[in-house]
Amino acid sequence: MKDDVMWIAVAESSAIVRHGMLTILKHMPETAHAIQLIEVSSLEALENCMQSHVPDVLIVDPAFEGWFNIDNFKADQQAASVKCIALLCNMTDQNLLKKYDESITLYDNEEVIYTKINALFQSQKEEEDTDTDTLSQREREIITCVVKGMTNKEIAEKLFISIHTVITHRRNISRKLQIHSPAGLTIYAIVNNLVELGDVKM
Repeated sequence: MKDDVMWIAVAESSAIVRHGMLTILKHMPETAHAIQLIEVSSLEALENCMQSHVPDVLIVDPAFEGWFNIDNFKADQQAASVKCIALLCNMTDQNLLKKYDESITLYDNEEVIYTKINALFQSQKEEEDTDTDTLSQREREIITCVVKGMTNKEIAEKLFISIHTVITHRRNISRKLQIHSPAGLTIYAIVNNLVELGDVKM
């Protein structure tokens, strides 16, 4: 959850279903968090969404653009923290639904939808609180690169990832450690033996 704003993306090929879901979400009762909605009408639009602003929750039809590959989506590092809700417009294999965090149907009323979304936000917040001090191996690698004075482009090339992924990792590092400057990261890296003093770019 980013800066007390809940970002919800709705990925659905049908304009009628997509706009209907967005309309319901626009009328979601106020919570402790503001809500921002992202409309996604194609896989290309979803890729752009993931590069520009990773949502907290993705509501997606399992039949999105023929078939939505939830395994591939979850395997992407950027999507690891995204909660996925299956938007059921047709009969769907129950084994496939086990891969989603939740599901809603066209027959669910607003109260049911709001309750399910709020429960996911709550569980995500609890996970974030638990993971606050836990850095992944990739995040440690990125801290090391930052401390050595490398740019985002140089880090991306060294680790064979996109610049957008580097930026996402750096944002997550700042959130977890509550450190927002290269100098602060340098101190953290030295204290936690991530780098040798000689590696630090002065």
